[in-house]
Amino acid sequence: MDEVVRYSYRLRPGAQAERALVSEWHRCRFLWNEAVHQQKSGGRPNFGKLGKLLTEARGRTAWLREGSQVAQQQTLRTYALALEHSFKVKGRGRPRFKPRKTALLSPQYTVRGFTIRAGRLLLPKGVSIPVVWSRELPSDPTSVRITRDCLGYWYASFVVRREVEAVPTVEGGVGIDWGVNVTATTTDAEFDLPFLGHRKRCAAELAKAQRRMARRHNGKRGPQSRGYKRATREAAKLHKKATRQTQHDSRVWAKHLVADHALIAVEDFRPKFLAKSTMARKAADAAIGAAKRELIERGVRAGRKVVLVQPAYPTMTCSDCFARTKRLELRERIFRCPDCGYTAGRDRNAARVILVVAERGHISVEDVRQAGHLLQVGGSVAV
Repeated sequence: MDEVVRYSYRLRPGAQAERALVSEWHRCRFLWNEAVHQQKSGGRPNFGKLGKLLTEARGRTAWLREGSQVAQQQTLRTYALALEHSFKVKGRGRPRFKPRKTALLSPQYTVRGFTIRAGRLLLPKGVSIPVVWSRELPSDPTSVRITRDCLGYWYASFVVRREVEAVPTVEGGVGIDWGVNVTATTTDAEFDLPFLGHRKRCAAELAKAQRRMARRHNGKRGPQSRGYKRATREAAKLHKKATRQTQHDSRVWAKHLVADHALIAVEDFRPKFLAKSTMARKAADAAIGAAKRELIERGVRAGRKVVLVQPAYPTMTCSDCFARTKRLELRERIFRCPDCGYTAGRDRNAARVILVVAERGHISVEDVRQAGHLLQVGGSVAV
């Protein structure tokens, strides 16, 4: 059994290679924005039409001919795929313009546009970049994406195929309810993901770096001093460190959860609205969205059954008799059912409800109630 994955490595480009990569990205960004303009003008662009326009543009413009045709074609292919997904995948918006100052650099090359030789990545137009090979590639890569993060570090992400061992067959399921005080509460307390607060632990260092930034800001628009840029970089490093620690914890937790359960019922919680609440900083540190994506991806790759349950009503529903209670205030952490007397932690009860919904083949609490499934309650039967 094999799977297609990405292997990422650190790059060490020199000044000349950096300039070449940035110039190549600006050409790709220009083509992306032109394709967005075509779509907004009613041109209905697809990859075939965009490819013809690219050929004509390269024939007229020397600036485009100076760049790699492979990277430019791949940019248009990615745009066409994104546009197609925006019509077919729920929640996907139309492709948007990529601003010069805020868009992250990410040119892509297919196998025709790069070579690996003597430990270096060779790109078109004579660009040669040393690669930090932290591990061996399992197979010959089919494409590579070059990225640069907010700290200016460069990475190469190779698409490769690797052999994987068959995942052992297991039984049982688990329900997951997302929160802030406890990032993930499951039906089994052994698999809970606690809020570790990595950013909170480095809050003193971060506050010191931010005060240094404030002192060195000249209070005017335009270019700032080198001292201000150094202070900004130090603050960004601390944010990056906390983010990586949180990502590592999420990956380890998801790995253990997927290995021991055949059914994974996940609350389809979207934490975007928390950014406008008083819990914004804590929610950002918990990285609920990243943990959710990691869990779903690992579950699908392992062949587990992953069910996304709508977040409406699990907190208000009894997991024993499925009776609905009044809406609980945020400060109320204990759930008490007035019908059957069941008492449990608020989040633990919600996780059990989510699992019950998934086990009965539904994606929402309302579906279970309307379908009239019978639940056994201590010797009696209730709907």
